[in-house]
Amino acid sequence: METLLKRELGCSSVKATGHSGGGCISQGQSYDTDKGRVFVKVNSKAEARRMFEGEMASLTAILKTGTVKVPKPIKVVDAPGGGSMLVMEHLDMRYLSRWICYLCVIVQFLHFDFSHATKLGTQLADLHLENKRLGERLLKEAGTVGKGGEQAERQYVDQFGFDVVTCCGYLPQVNDWQKNWVEFYARQRIQPQMDMVEKKSGDREALELWSALQLKIPDLFRDLEIVPALLHGDLWGGNVAEDSSGPIIFDPASFYGHSEYELAIAGMFGGFSSSFYSAYHSKIPKTPGFEKRLQLYQLFHYLNHWNHFGSGYRGSSLNIMRNLSK
Repeated sequence: METLLKRELGCSSVKATGHSGGGCISQGQSYDTDKGRVFVKVNSKAEARRMFEGEMASLTAILKTGTVKVPKPIKVVDAPGGGSMLVMEHLDMRYLSRWICYLCVIVQFLHFDFSHATKLGTQLADLHLENKRLGERLLKEAGTVGKGGEQAERQYVDQFGFDVVTCCGYLPQVNDWQKNWVEFYARQRIQPQMDMVEKKSGDREALELWSALQLKIPDLFRDLEIVPALLHGDLWGGNVAEDSSGPIIFDPASFYGHSEYELAIAGMFGGFSSSFYSAYHSKIPKTPGFEKRLQLYQLFHYLNHWNHFGSGYRGSSLNIMRNLSK
């Protein structure tokens, strides 16, 4: 591994440190190099390069907004023996949850500095508002001659999707650009998950409930204007940490979508503190129908967990569809 990293990073010295981490999807290890400390995520799956390239693009996009801290991605490398590796900046993160489980999220929640939780809520709202602000600036500057370098580098995005495939867990997300958010979410988030459920189990009740729910979805978005927002895409308690400067988010599965979508998995598996939500909603207030749409967005994550980890998530998935289909 050290020899490979020397070659790929152009380093003269590479040495593993005691810092390691990982979860259900990938494992990681820190290395000291003559160019600084790096963190290397490794996954042996054949599709790992696609997954890591999506994560690298996600981290890069979030980093460019200057809103919330993420590790700086460096390079995706083919791993020896198969799979791939993502090399990124090492950050000295505290209270990093290594296992996706309720207990670990609770432990992390108890330690997470409440001032940092407030800061995260503010920064996350800024991330979600950044594209809208670019659009407003574009309108204001319409007709002016010459634009600043920042405007040229970060263009306003008027559609929903992303330039590359990103993975929530190890399953790929369809990120084809769409003008209509409701169509994007139904066709490119829920439908692929339902297709996997059908292929794996042929669950008749799930398919019938989804057919009924599709007819109800447009009503949940009536009179709602949605501006595409850059999302982390998988922001639960296990993907948040802190250092001396404040909160850090990592393991993104980004795309441009509805800002409310971000809060779906944030409220699952332990959730975040009230100070986080107060800070967030002070910048992006709730709009009518928020609670039902939150259930709709949580449906994706329960289905995604069903397809990752098995039918233990079937009941939650079906309950949401029943409730929203009434």
